[in-house]
Formats: sequence, C-alpha cells, structure tokens
Amino acid sequence: MSLRRSASAPTSFVYEMREPMGATNNAVYVDSPVDDDTRRARLFQGQLFVFTPCDESRALRDFAVEMITDAFAPHDPLTAQFDMPVEQFVEIFGPLKPRFIHHPKTMELMRALLSKLGCSMEETYLDVPRLRGVTSDAYLTAGVGYAHPLHRDTWWSAPMAQLNWWMPLYEIESESSMAFHPRYWAEGVENHSEEFNYYEWNATGRAEAAKYIHEDTRKQPHPPADIERDPQIRLIPPQAGLIVFSGAQMHSTVPNTSGRSRFSIDFRTVNIADLQAGRSAPNADSHPLGTSLRDFRRMSDLAEMPAEVVAKYDSGLPEGDDAVLVFQPSGS
Repeated sequence: MSLRRSASAPTSFVYEMREPMGATNNAVYVDSPVDDDTRRARLFQGQLFVFTPCDESRALRDFAVEMITDAFAPHDPLTAQFDMPVEQFVEIFGPLKPRFIHHPKTMELMRALLSKLGCSMEETYLDVPRLRGVTSDAYLTAGVGYAHPLHRDTWWSAPMAQLNWWMPLYEIESESSMAFHPRYWAEGVENHSEEFNYYEWNATGRAEAAKYIHEDTRKQPHPPADIERDPQIRLIPPQAGLIVFSGAQMHSTVPNTSGRSRFSIDFRTVNIADLQAGRSAPNADSHPLGTSLRDFRRMSDLAEMPAEVVAKYDSGLPEGDDAVLVFQPSGS
C-alpha cells in the first residue's frame, strides 16, 4: 500500500495499517493539492483523502461542539454516559441531531468548508450533515447511537458517484476510529441490499431510530456473517480534520473501547456532472431499490436535484402511500 503525505501535514495525523497488504493500488493522500475533478476520479478508484484542519473546518467543529456541550451540560459530553442511564442519554442526543442538521448556520458553515476544499458550488450537491455519537464500551449500540458494522453506503441506495466526508469533533484514538477494508473494493459480498427499499426506510427505519435503545431490530443490509476484516486501514486525523472516501468503499465503525464517547460529523456529496456522464465507483455488490438522490441540494442555492437526473438512477419507485421519497425528521 502507498501512503502519500504532504510535507505540511502535522505530526498529529496518524495512519494505522492493521496488516501488511503487499502490492496494491490503494493510496492515502494527505492535504493533496489536486483539483476536485482529479480528486473525485481517484476516489472512484478506491483511494482515500485526508485533510488536516483549516479555519473553515474548525468553525464547523466549534459550532457543533458548542451545541453538544450545551445539550449535555453540566456533564462532560465525552464521559456523560457514565453519569446517566442510557435512556437519559438518548433523550438528550436524539433531539440534538436534527437541531444541528437544520440550524441555518450549519449550512452556511458547510458551504464555506466545501468551497475552501475546491468543490464547485454550482456542480456540488450536498445531503444534510449528520451528527453522530458512538459511545464507549457498548453503552448505546442501537438507534441514535447505532455503530455500523462493515458496509458500503451504496447498500442503502446511495448513488455510486457519492463521496463521504467524515470529521471527528474531538480527539480520537485507533480504538474509537473508523476502519476501511480495501480488500472488498472490487470483491463483492452477500449483503441483502436487494431486499432494501430506501423509501420504506425513510417511512419507518429512520423515523423510528430514537425508539431503539437496548437493541436495534431495524431491517438493514449487512453481511450474513462476520467477514474477514483484515487488512484494514484506520485513519486518525486530529479534531476538525476530514477523511474523504467513496460511498462504495467498505468501511466500519471500530468498536469504541476508548472510555470516551466519540462525536463526529459526516456528510455526503455528489457532482452533477458525474451523474450526467455516468462517472462513478464500480458496483461490486449493491442492488437496493430506490435512490437517495432526492435528498441532495445544490450548494449554490439549495435547489433540488433535477428530476431527470433522479429518474436515471431510481431503481424502485414506491407504489403505496406509506413510502416516503424524502425523509423529514421531527422538529425540522
């Protein structure tokens, strides 16, 4: 594996290889100066990009941390799980997630960050940023604290041209990070994505997340057995750093054993020129119904994704009244 790192990258950035990979085509680019077209092309090939903190990412991080701190006061958010029953934690964190998503300042900060990183405001479409909390020592593993096992976002009806951006809000360790599993970039696995319907998920799965506290029984795509995790890559950027990867990349949440809750922001983008031209990552094993493209809004003016582009990628229009094309969380 090739790990590429710019001379300006700070010493606090860590990458960890869990097992030697031998000769591969995978690379990690740190603070790469390439333009967005080149970056997207490399991400569609399975490469990973990391950006160390900038003023714009710190501003987004500071805003999110302020909201988290206020919500959990007087407790320290990182250790609040040890001061309250899990039901109280859910009562606090559940409503905080949509408050962050729909706060007008959130989108303002997102625009500034993506512009700083070279994304075209006219071509880039953004799904809402999500606030995540992964507690330590299996305190909360369901609903609003669900930690995803090995998966691709494309199993959940994400477009193959989707890019994922992930930002830790506090310092993290290997034991509270994400893992990437490059062996499965081109190797498909059984996952039941063919049974997943995005519009049914909007109607029930997402809407009922806060109901699941001790066990998460929502029907979601997943490998039927625990597949081989190694080799794996764990990237540990500083707080307000960013990891960028393809939505088709196999990744997982590392079981948090750090003794502190992990809070992060993640968001997804697509470039309309890629969608129109059919440029994307290869599809190894994703066969869900529906598409999440209606969730994306143009960065310049928040315009909806054009209907003709959505239609090109929609594999399962809903037939009944129960299906929901675009999820709207309560309190939005």
